[in-house]
Amino acid sequence: MPTATASEPVAARRAAELRAELHHHAHRYYTLDAPEIADAAYDALFQELQSIEAAHPELLTADSPTQRIIGQVLAGFTPVRHAVPMLSIRTETDTTAHGAAAFDARVRRELGLAPDAPPIAYACELKFDGLAINLRYEHGVLAQAATRGDGETGEDVTQNIRTIGSIPLRLRQPAQAEPGSANLLSLSKPACAVLEVRGEVYLRRDDFEALNERQRACGDKTFVNPRNAAAGAVRQLDPAIAAQRPLSFFAYGLGDVQGWAVPDTHSAMLDSLAALGLPVCVERRTVLGAAGLAEFHTEIAALRNALPFDIDGVVYKVDGRALQQQLGFVTREPRWAVAHKYPAQEQQTLLNGIDIQVGRTGKLTPVAKLAPVFVGGTTVSNATLHNVFELRRKGVRVGDSVIVRRAGDVIPEVVGRVPGARTGYVPNFRMPRQCPVCGSTVVREKGGIDHRCSGGLFCAAQRKQALLHFAGRRAMDIEGLGDKLVDQLVDSGAIATLPDLYTKLASDAGRAALAALDRMAEKSAANLVAALDKSKTTTLARFLYALGIRHVGETTAKDLAKHFGAIERLMDAGLAQLLEVSDVGPVVAQSLHTFFAQPHNREVVEQLRAAGIVWPEHDGSADRSPKPLAGQTFVLTGTLPTLAREDAKARIEAAGGKVAGSVSKKTSFVVAGDEAGSKLDKARELGVAVIDEPTLLTLLPTP
Repeated sequence: MPTATASEPVAARRAAELRAELHHHAHRYYTLDAPEIADAAYDALFQELQSIEAAHPELLTADSPTQRIIGQVLAGFTPVRHAVPMLSIRTETDTTAHGAAAFDARVRRELGLAPDAPPIAYACELKFDGLAINLRYEHGVLAQAATRGDGETGEDVTQNIRTIGSIPLRLRQPAQAEPGSANLLSLSKPACAVLEVRGEVYLRRDDFEALNERQRACGDKTFVNPRNAAAGAVRQLDPAIAAQRPLSFFAYGLGDVQGWAVPDTHSAMLDSLAALGLPVCVERRTVLGAAGLAEFHTEIAALRNALPFDIDGVVYKVDGRALQQQLGFVTREPRWAVAHKYPAQEQQTLLNGIDIQVGRTGKLTPVAKLAPVFVGGTTVSNATLHNVFELRRKGVRVGDSVIVRRAGDVIPEVVGRVPGARTGYVPNFRMPRQCPVCGSTVVREKGGIDHRCSGGLFCAAQRKQALLHFAGRRAMDIEGLGDKLVDQLVDSGAIATLPDLYTKLASDAGRAALAALDRMAEKSAANLVAALDKSKTTTLARFLYALGIRHVGETTAKDLAKHFGAIERLMDAGLAQLLEVSDVGPVVAQSLHTFFAQPHNREVVEQLRAAGIVWPEHDGSADRSPKPLAGQTFVLTGTLPTLAREDAKARIEAAGGKVAGSVSKKTSFVVAGDEAGSKLDKARELGVAVIDEPTLLTLLPTP
């Protein structure tokens, strides 16, 4: 990277190269929604150009990417001239909490404040990873929506934006807050002739993962990240396509305003927008001085992975509008705001090889072996490629430079290759014909995308994963039986099947073998044997889930247990009988029928029962009786006064209701306790009924 001491010819040449490269990548990112490099790589190029121009002001040009926002109106969209330019925000290059102090010092210096002057109040927000949008409301009615474009001119995407449920078509009138009242801003009132609201359209992580799963299932192209999926949806010429993607929106600023009294502070302005019915992120705060900024940066960094959407940093804004006006703007950005980023969640690295991982169900997954790269807060050397069809769609081959993404707790994945880096011919990767673990034949279901090992419990990889799944907390709940211990037990030959856990390990020889394993001793061995004995008393639902039958999750296992009541009736059921169970379709029914049609699977069930595993059974008639909460879906959030989360869930399910993990339009009730989180906000946003524990208890049968 050229420094401030570089000669002018060298700096001029490098600046020209950087401008051309940044224009190219900006076109790929903003216009085509098909980036070739990771965000961190783009930021590095941008910062290098900024450094050169700062050292050589004579090289600054009007068309430099540092002087204007790069973007272009797509053919097919009507151009929209922004009444107030949509500027970007300066980025603080220090991703640690110290960057907050640098911004505060700069603001105080530009305001001419003495060292002993009171601290400045700042509004702190999240930096969303989505697409910037300008919403224009005229007399309270959504009249137009436009993208940022080049900052001066954007694209009219009104019809697509109308498909986003969280964006109100009419603004609320805060003075009338009674539920069901006429609380819309009156068209006859001139008090709010024009209100342009600026914000971010984004995709929640769970919606993004579900979208990509649907794309894979249909054999269609998957999306690199939530930001690109959201941008692609907003800029579809067909609104019906946009409506198929579950987009969300957060408001964070204003554009043109006519006839509305803008509050004196940025934080109060956001409160006012929320009162008008616009979604505003709750993770925001007003703080004092550098210490407050640093604390917010650290707090959100710890919360980042738990958020239901992607962010790449936080934003600090001087809260007082009078101070904002005093600070003013530079060419492309306000002096009173800064974006303070976190370490990138996408990085570029080298694909050194492709291995095969065999899962507990026998699924073979291609795994990328990478040159180690720091991404998403950790060093990544392995990343999933999902399946061979996904690998082919991405055009990834060994030796390529690739982009790796890791967001939150999501497994790292290779999202694409960097074009032009390949030299010479490299053959396509092919799935093996034999399982790399046990040598059994690899098969693929007709019309399916997954390759699977046919070895079942004969495959050591499947045995290990089957044992781990069987011992899981929501299955048989065998405390102490973790992955390292399972590895040792299987590799040493101590156990090979599920029944071996109860027959071999409980013997004197088994306990001695346990105690002799690495990091084990007599006490640890005794504790595990005690945990195994405790797990023998369970429920039919847990037992069914523990067997690891393909397509049978916790909810399906509970439905099966309620419907059949006894394992024999389930094992002997035909397809027609299985299809009578709630939410069991042809795929699940076929999977169950195939599983119990195999003699060795029935033998495993009988061996486990012979080893002492028991559960209550019934004749199945109880499941056919009317249930007071049948057909209703509940979401639990916060801490309830008397009911533990699992107890509340069990009682709701016993009454025929379902308990979901996230709020949607299909949710019947959200049960909110103390310290309720984002689920409560989502319920209010969607208009879902919110109840407390006492109300829930009135809906439940008396125990």
